Amino acid sequence: MQFKLDQLNFDNRFIQELSGDKITGHTPRRQVEDACYSLVTPTPVSHPQLVAYAKEVAELFDLSAEDCLHDYFTQVFSGNQQVKGMESYAMCYGGHQFGHWAGQLGDGRAINLGEVVNQKGQRWALQLKGAGLTPYSRTADGLAVLRSSVREFLCSEAMFHLGVPTTRALSLITTGEQVIRDMFYDGNPRAELGAVVCRVAPSFVRFGSFEIHSARQDIELLRQLVDYTIRTDFPHLGEPSTEVYQTWFHEVCAKTAEMIVHWQRVGFVHGVMNTDNMSILGLTIDYGPYGWVDNYDPDWTPNTTDREYRRYRFGHQPQIAAWNLTQLANAIYPLIEQVEPLQEGLNIYSQAFIVGYQEMMAEKLGLQVYDAQTDKALIDDLVKVLVLVETDMTIFYRLLADISTETELSDADLLIQLSAAYYQPEQLTELIKADIIAWLRRYIARVQQDKSDDMYRKQAMNAVNPKYVLRNYLAQLAIDKAEQGDHSMVQELLEVLRHPYDEQPEHQAWAEKRPDWARTKAGCSMLSCSS
Repeated sequence: MQFKLDQLNFDNRFIQELSGDKITGHTPRRQVEDACYSLVTPTPVSHPQLVAYAKEVAELFDLSAEDCLHDYFTQVFSGNQQVKGMESYAMCYGGHQFGHWAGQLGDGRAINLGEVVNQKGQRWALQLKGAGLTPYSRTADGLAVLRSSVREFLCSEAMFHLGVPTTRALSLITTGEQVIRDMFYDGNPRAELGAVVCRVAPSFVRFGSFEIHSARQDIELLRQLVDYTIRTDFPHLGEPSTEVYQTWFHEVCAKTAEMIVHWQRVGFVHGVMNTDNMSILGLTIDYGPYGWVDNYDPDWTPNTTDREYRRYRFGHQPQIAAWNLTQLANAIYPLIEQVEPLQEGLNIYSQAFIVGYQEMMAEKLGLQVYDAQTDKALIDDLVKVLVLVETDMTIFYRLLADISTETELSDADLLIQLSAAYYQPEQLTELIKADIIAWLRRYIARVQQDKSDDMYRKQAMNAVNPKYVLRNYLAQLAIDKAEQGDHSMVQELLEVLRHPYDEQPEHQAWAEKRPDWARTKAGCSMLSCSS
């Protein structure tokens, strides 16, 4: 039988054009010098079973449903078989973790299968997460468990359909193996079902990919990687040179700003914005202890490791991205040897984020354009109103779109229309109610200045304010079922999250506030970095 997978066009430029590890094998916890990657093969698994696949990602490779449901697909994307053209490897990179240089990190549980050029001429790297030991595996086994894999698979696709720059996920496969994990690092490890996710992106190169060579003062290898990245992923900039390096950094800064604006728009919190988790393409990468803000709280982080200092909290993500870009600037400085163009890039980030954020907030509020004279104060005061009581961010904006600006509403009617967004209505004191109503009156007056009808405004707001996001408790419900062998909710959520801005009344239950039982339940509030 002829399989479509055997017809994929692998060119594998990453390992063809860059220096590789001189040592082969899976021996973990060793320093890999003078190399951008190490050749390594996935660890075979005993009983792989397909949980779900993303049809839109499969279509990038001209794979049909029949192709994806065949056992050959499962064997390949669990790591048991390789198709013609695959050359598997793990990438070498370093990074700053929680603000401190961590040295060599690398793909400790991810193995790249190679890069495919599809029929449209697009380049897509395929990567298995949870595929076994690599030289960069530090204290773990290179494997992943079902719960983290469900979260990675669903979130990758949810973010894409939300319009957020992201890596993609082709498949989710259980391995039949038991993996030992201490979920909360509290000395209570247990066996969990293993799984592998096939991740897809034009490139998995990170800020840390450049940092490691700069830190080792291997300037020629740093130049080799930068030149490869420009030629492969930024060819429109021209042949690499000092001037092109500067332009390239400026574009990376602008792309990063765009990504962060989208995160803030949908209420996404990455949870572990280390420089090794920052894509050079401005893509959301490495879905670990992420989360969506349920009740609006700029200080919320989903990462238990970050509980004390909250470095990666929701409201701090823009500043952290700027800090990370500064580390990238430091890493590539030896190629440019000028401070000014690098500082210009950081300024580009700041300006792009500020302008992008203002425009984004105007869109969320249904305003035709951002007017600094009126809208900065309106937006700043909205943030203050949202934290007066526990207010569900996602639901609030959808309800705000329904408020009439064409008919006179009483104060009581205005509050009633927003009531479904409040977790604890009893917190609404008369003083708080007055503050909310005062803001709503200002908002209505501002909308009336635009002279746009309510139907048009609602359509515009609902196109940027999602109704459905991957709330932590929804992901946990899907995980609980999947761990019992029932994959139906994974597949149902995948389908619902394909259309996050549509009403989908048959799935209304997935758009409700976080239930009270999920407020502190494991996996529904904060998560650890444990896989």
